[in-house]
Order: sequence, then structure tokens, then C-alpha cells
Amino acid sequence: MRVFVTGATGFVGSAIVKELITAGHQVVGLARNASAAEALTQAGAQVHSGAIDDLDSLRAGVAAADAVIHTAFKHDFSKFEENCEVDRQAIRAMGTALEGTDKPFLITSGTGLLSSDEMAVESQGPSVFGRSFPRVATEEAAMALQERGIKASLVRLPPSVHGSGDHGFVPHLINLAREKGVAAYIGEGDNRWPAVHRLDAGRLYRLILESGATEPRYHAVAEEGVPFRDIATVIGRRLEVPVVGKSTAEASQHFEWFIHFATMHNPSSSRRTRELLGWKPQQPELLADVDSSAYFM
Repeated sequence: MRVFVTGATGFVGSAIVKELITAGHQVVGLARNASAAEALTQAGAQVHSGAIDDLDSLRAGVAAADAVIHTAFKHDFSKFEENCEVDRQAIRAMGTALEGTDKPFLITSGTGLLSSDEMAVESQGPSVFGRSFPRVATEEAAMALQERGIKASLVRLPPSVHGSGDHGFVPHLINLAREKGVAAYIGEGDNRWPAVHRLDAGRLYRLILESGATEPRYHAVAEEGVPFRDIATVIGRRLEVPVVGKSTAEASQHFEWFIHFATMHNPSSSRRTRELLGWKPQQPELLADVDSSAYFM
């Protein structure tokens, strides 16, 4: 299968590329610069020059592929709403190029858009809060394609996708603890983050493609919910700083723009995904992975 991958040199995308190539698939990765192109070549993938906001390049990449995996996203939180709309337009453009075909299109979203009151499952759409959060643009764009008969499936990643090279939420918490001298949680710290190792997520994307991608939504969740307090405890022990609970008012000052994620309670299930695909996560779990020198170099 010839697979066009956006975000192919990213944290999750590079794991998907390796998984696909190892399984015998041909990968064409979107590259916006020479360093990305070199990384793709070294990985054994072909290079398609372009960018997530270059819609013509996206349509051309899709047209020459048998399947599409979209993991690219501009992670600039100072322009978060704008970048969510860029993602919507990118999905729309790629979907247009898929219209009238049976090619699978896997679109990356997040479990954080779902309800926090109970265990989130694959059949759920975004919660009331999720529908007001700019990142919902991705899910809205995917659902619009599904309504037009395009074979688009959402793959929802949890708040923590961990592993070697992680530069996401946990490293930000580590940096905060270094800067402020404490590893903090809010209240009792019993809000829970689901998690998955990047290599387990990469394998799931491959399994979805090879199965025919028949479901509208899949959950790449290895652990249903890790207490935020436990993450802070590992960070505090590793950095030898106090682990403290913050009140809501104190937390806003401590976490600043990250407060939304620090308060997130997002227990999520992947039961249906596992039953459909036989997916069994095999990599280290979040706390074991974080409790290593790689996260504290």
C-alpha cells in the first residue's frame, strides 16, 4: 500500500512511518524543508515537498496515494485557534481529493474533546466543552467528510503520548517543576490522563489501515487514566523537589496557559478499538516510561 503521511517526521508520525515501512508498505511523507526531507529519506520513505497550509501540495500527495494518514498540526499555542482552522482547511482539501474513491483517510484528533464525567468511548462525539474548544475543528472536518461518503476515520490520541523524544505535556510539567521548584497537582490530584506509548500508537495506525478502516472513530489509548498526582510524584522524586497540591486559584498562577490541561479529567476507553483490531499495547506504561533518565536529561 502506498501511504501519504503528513507530520511524517513528528513524534507520532515518525513512529507510524517506521511501522508502515517495516510492514512492507511504501510511505510518502510530507516535508516542508530540507531537514525533514533528509529525515524521511533516512527512514526509507519517499519525500513529497509541501506544507500543511499548502493545499495544492496536499491534494497532489493524496491523489498519488492508496491511503492517507494525517498527523501534522502546528503546535504554536500563541496561534492555537488559527492553527486549528488551518487543520480544518487541510482536512477539507485532502478530503476533496479523496471524493469518489474508497481510499482510507486517518485523521488524528484527541480524547480530550470528550466528556470528563464518565469513561469516554469511541462512539461519543465531542462534549459540550469540547464543542467550544478550537481543536474541535478537526473532528468537525472529519465528520463533514464522513457525511459526504468519504472513508474518513478519526484516530483519537490521549493527552500523553510518551516515549523517547517526547516534547509534549509531561516534558512541559518537568520544565515547570524545574522553574518553580515544586511539582504540583490540583486539589487531590485525582484527575486522570489516559496515555499511550508512541510505538503502540504507530502500530495501531497500521492495523487500522490494514483492516480497511471501517469505523468512524478509534481510540489509541493504552492506559485509561493515570492520576495527575502520580505523574507529579514521579517528577518531584526525580528532580528532588517538593510535590504539592495547589488550590484552584494557586494552580492558575502555577500552570499559567497550561491550566486547561492540568485540570483535565479524561478517562478514556479503547475497548472497541482493541476488540476490532486485536491491538494490545506492548510498550512501557506512562509512569514507568517517565521514571527514566531520558525524561530528565
